Amino acid sequence: MAKTILIVDDSISLRQVVSIALTNAGYEVIEACDGKDALTKLTGQKVHLMISDVNMPNMDGITFLKAVRLNPSYKFTPVIMLTTEAGEEKKKEGQAAGARAWVVKPFRPEQLLVAVSKLILP
Repeated sequence: MAKTILIVDDSISLRQVVSIALTNAGYEVIEACDGKDALTKLTGQKVHLMISDVNMPNMDGITFLKAVRLNPSYKFTPVIMLTTEAGEEKKKEGQAAGARAWVVKPFRPEQLLVAVSKLILP
């Protein structure tokens, strides 16, 4: 059975690139346009990994991550932050909120798949 990954990004084109890479690698994908939208899509189903942007309207990635950590169903779900933010302060804020990896845009899909494979156990 395919592992499910939630992609949270306000850029439709970026969600498409990530979704295609993940789908081609055999993952199922759920897409959300911001943190609020993502929280409405977390309905108790098993999600093996989340990939989230940091800078988004309505609810940014760090706030989303903090909200996810309060939900018992997703408290331990690994989260990769995929963002243009490369500063140490933002990375520390993300790690403190529970991010397990930090991938800076622009990125190569293979680079993201390596991070994904390290965080999703077979």
